[in-house]
Amino acid sequence: MTASFAPQELLWSSNFWLHLVLLTGLIITFVLLMVMFFIWYERRLIGRFQARLGPNRAGPFGILQPVADVVKILTKEDIIPAKGDKIVFWLAPVVALAPVFMMFAVIPFQEGGLMADLNIGILYIVAISSLASVGIFMAGWGSHNKYSLIGAMRDVAQLVSYEIPLVLSIVGVVLVAGSLSMVDIVNAQNVPFILLQPLGFLIFFIGSLAEINRTPFDLVEADSEIVAGYNIEYSGMKFATFFLMEYAEALTSSAIITTLFLGGWRGPLLPPFLWFIIKIVAVFSFIVWVRSTLPRFRIDQVMGFAWKFLLPLALINLLLTSLQVFLWPEAQAWPIILGGVFVLVALVLAWSKLFKVGGGRLEV
Repeated sequence: MTASFAPQELLWSSNFWLHLVLLTGLIITFVLLMVMFFIWYERRLIGRFQARLGPNRAGPFGILQPVADVVKILTKEDIIPAKGDKIVFWLAPVVALAPVFMMFAVIPFQEGGLMADLNIGILYIVAISSLASVGIFMAGWGSHNKYSLIGAMRDVAQLVSYEIPLVLSIVGVVLVAGSLSMVDIVNAQNVPFILLQPLGFLIFFIGSLAEINRTPFDLVEADSEIVAGYNIEYSGMKFATFFLMEYAEALTSSAIITTLFLGGWRGPLLPPFLWFIIKIVAVFSFIVWVRSTLPRFRIDQVMGFAWKFLLPLALINLLLTSLQVFLWPEAQAWPIILGGVFVLVALVLAWSKLFKVGGGRLEV
């Protein structure tokens, strides 16, 4: 299969290059504004979870706190380790951040509102998403710091472990939608796939948390073990780039989950673009909720959870979805929804009894 897109079907104007420039500017602006909002929103939401107010000094309701953080970070001294690999050290933040903007090229904001409708859009996202870990590993290697290197190696280990069940959960969505195009996947969701693929959604959500190093999988930056992880030697604008990358990855994961499982831009009454943003914020709120609730796993628990729990469930979900698509392609939605919920509950309960992930001992 060759990747292709039809520019004339996507243009808001008849000029392809104008479309390209406008969408590039829109993507960059959207990511930066949403990241600034997420920084403020997460701190305010965690404050509520912890029975406090959160930032409330800089501007009304603390809305200017991200601006104050940017000003503070830009005034920090830019330090480069004397024995570090300077070229790798400089390039690492750029390599880590660039894939986020590249993935948004195929994520539809609304009907026709994307840079390119690739017929292998979700495959493109899976391929590009792995590049961020290259930047993190470059940061750990170029810093000439053992803690940084340990954090970077943990990120690579998590990527390899959780990429497999995550991709298998996507295959279930592709089978139901009958296409790898992100636009076609959204258009196929007359019933949101979170209802038709509840087990696939759970696997993809957990795998996404591990991919973007969010709690309880934030072993890459475990301050109780490796101080600050891969970015311990970074300061100033380079540290700000990694900070931006972490929130931008959370934004991208929320957008992908919205597209694959929540119907993308589709919704009643409100404009499509607004529905897309509302769903992204809802997914991010759930990510923050998880961060505020669960403790950090040990590294052996993180690895065991991927291989002993998520991978078997992903294989079972793929098998059941394949059988349903092959044997019962024209089935009504409600029996699939009820069956999916039953299978989700039964398998999660069964697996929690059968497989113990590092109960009270270290698993090497």
